[in-house]
Amino acid sequence: MNKPIPRFQEILLLTGQLNYTWTNTESLLIYLIAGLAQVDKETAIVIFLTLNTTRARIELVERLTKLPKTPAERRREILAVTEKMTQEAKLRNKYSHCIYSFDGDGEAGSTQLMRIFDTKNEIRYGKIEEINGTEIKKIENCIENLIAINKQIWKLVKDYSYPC
Repeated sequence: MNKPIPRFQEILLLTGQLNYTWTNTESLLIYLIAGLAQVDKETAIVIFLTLNTTRARIELVERLTKLPKTPAERRREILAVTEKMTQEAKLRNKYSHCIYSFDGDGEAGSTQLMRIFDTKNEIRYGKIEEINGTEIKKIENCIENLIAINKQIWKLVKDYSYPC
């Protein structure tokens, strides 16, 4: 008889898969940069690695896409993909930049965000949220969405003959 996986291990596996899927998908921006900037893959890699945040990389792709030389249909397709990535980045960032807490059995879990919220008269930090079935489903959905985005980017690279 198989012993059920404690929630702690389940969350570690899911967040690992989330981060792997995100990183793999984000790296495909290299090919969009290469095609849109009309440079070779190695130059696109240098540009990609020089930009040290996801947001900067996505913004570069969006700005290159918005140049007049990008045909309107291609612009719509690429911007739709970057918009989806930006939406999925929210959950990925939450689980990549938090502290995890679990009870002694590794079952009841929560996250504590590593962010400061300033108001006029005070600061608040470390919003705590329970990791429950709903949150697990959000992570699973995010992974599925990232896989779909990954496939969309590969299709764009192929359809527009971008360097790869």
